[in-house]
Amino acid sequence: MPVQASTFAANVDFMNNFITYVATFCTLGITGVMIYFAIRYRKRTENDLTPNITHNATVETLWTVIPTIVCAFVFYYGTMDYVDMRTPPANSIEIGVRGYQWAWEFTYPTGKKQGEELVVPVNRPIKLITKSDDVNHSFFIPAMRVKEDVIGGTYHYLWFEANQTGEFPIFCTEYCGKNHSGMLAKLRVVSQAEYDDHIHDRTKGELPPEELGKAVWINKGCKGCHSIDGSAVVGPSWKGIWGNKREFVDGSNVNADENYIHESIANPNAHIVKGYQAGVMPMIPLTNEEVNNIIAFMKTLK
Repeated sequence: MPVQASTFAANVDFMNNFITYVATFCTLGITGVMIYFAIRYRKRTENDLTPNITHNATVETLWTVIPTIVCAFVFYYGTMDYVDMRTPPANSIEIGVRGYQWAWEFTYPTGKKQGEELVVPVNRPIKLITKSDDVNHSFFIPAMRVKEDVIGGTYHYLWFEANQTGEFPIFCTEYCGKNHSGMLAKLRVVSQAEYDDHIHDRTKGELPPEELGKAVWINKGCKGCHSIDGSAVVGPSWKGIWGNKREFVDGSNVNADENYIHESIANPNAHIVKGYQAGVMPMIPLTNEEVNNIIAFMKTLK
């Protein structure tokens, strides 16, 4: 197995090894008993009759109770590990991951963009928000024991906290075309100081995503219908929208996350917020990057 370089890698390996050992023991045990009975009770003569064995209550109880306990153990600890791996801490550093044929691009909180290498600080929770520009991909860091499908048109996420510095390979594990095997990158875990220096070195002059998102709000006409100070105009205010529940006219509701914001822009009439009318917001053609920047801007409007 690769080095255990994240906080929950040891738990993942323990459960994987436990299941493997139990499965190996059962396979060898059952096969051994089958061979033993085949030899022990084989027919030796014409008059040799197999004993009439009806049942054994003790054995039947054991082979019911023991597997049940094992399954309950695996279910409980597997669920606990899964919940941990799907619940990023509130103070996680968010980094965007863009997948496309056949490379990865990473966007840091300062707006710095980088391909082929992902740099993160050690002992800090990292939340990666993933999306594909084309076909399906899958983002896999073996040393961190994390993998998540990267889907076009849908945001997904994964998180980890590296517990040691170093360099670790990143793979695409969803076949995505002729150069799938070359869709590689490198994770570099560094000190907090080195990470800060890295993300603030914007040699291309990139602006932070939230500033670019504010520019989209102004230049694309969003400002005319959506306030950022809480006041209600033609459409709902963007202030405080992020992460809060949105109630719709049909009685359903959803938390405002990346997928909700993306759908609201791409298909404005999919869900109408309670108190507002359908057919008012036009479809505004925005690039994936512009949508990401709007989301980053919304996150600042507490």
